[in-house]
Amino acid sequence: MRRIVTALLGSITLCAAAASLPVQAAGGGLGDANAALQAGQADLAISILRSLPQAEANTGEAHNIRCRVFFVLEQYDQAQPECEKAVALDWGSSMNHLWLARVLGERADNASFVTAYNLAKRARAEFEQAVQRDPRNAEALADLGEFYNSAPGVVGGGTSKAQGVAAQLDKVDPARAHELRAAIAQESRDFASAEAEFRQSIAASAHPAFQWMRLASFFRKHKNYPQMQSALQSGKAAVERDRQHSAVALFNGASVLVKANQDPQLAIRMLQEYLSSTDQTEEAPAFVAHVWLAKLEKHVGDAAGAARERSAALALASTYRPALDLRI
Repeated sequence: MRRIVTALLGSITLCAAAASLPVQAAGGGLGDANAALQAGQADLAISILRSLPQAEANTGEAHNIRCRVFFVLEQYDQAQPECEKAVALDWGSSMNHLWLARVLGERADNASFVTAYNLAKRARAEFEQAVQRDPRNAEALADLGEFYNSAPGVVGGGTSKAQGVAAQLDKVDPARAHELRAAIAQESRDFASAEAEFRQSIAASAHPAFQWMRLASFFRKHKNYPQMQSALQSGKAAVERDRQHSAVALFNGASVLVKANQDPQLAIRMLQEYLSSTDQTEEAPAFVAHVWLAKLEKHVGDAAGAARERSAALALASTYRPALDLRI
């Protein structure tokens, strides 16, 4: 989950990420560039994109992949023009509008008030356009609903709007609909209803490991660590039953532990297990997992292991600032 914040009293929870497969030689096509992105090989993805023939390099798909590579590297100023080109070249693509909205939201998070206001309004328009392009795009609906729920009214937010999106999600992705309603309940500080919605999302999901980890995150925010640990263990068990589709949930669970400053050894095992899986995606970048491992190894006193993990991160993403700034 990644966070888009309007910097105007609101924020949008998103996911982020990718993973690591054996490095290939550059020179492939767009499919290879996307595969490298999914594998967390940001440098390789950029190298492949640079090697493309001009006709292929100047397509909406190519610019979208470039945008997403910069996005996972947290280089949002570079990502924005690439996403804008993708939208201009393929206006009808729901995902192009969605990624531009995400980039604009991330930029708003660190902007001055006036700039953030304009970026947030543009982000809302792009989220809405993504849904208009494809009303069954569950990712776009979920992100739009979270924007409406978290953003102030001055940039188009509103609880009633978020509830309307939840009703749309009921027909497309019931688990996400319950998650959105949990977020709405949290905004109104109705935590009992929020927990109930999270549990309904688990029951509605075909791959409940992810929903268990989100419930664990909910308990972390309320410092209910016994319930957090219980949800994490349920999530791990769900991964074991559905490893082909759910290994990424281990990354999410480790994130919960890192943010809670709890059980570093379990977090290390979960990240290592994720990195050794074949279910690595853009939603959980391998280089980010390596950076977290470096910090955890340092925390438990393994300086050599920490240095090894930092090097692994930089081998995949040599310009990733958190890895460059990490002191072992």
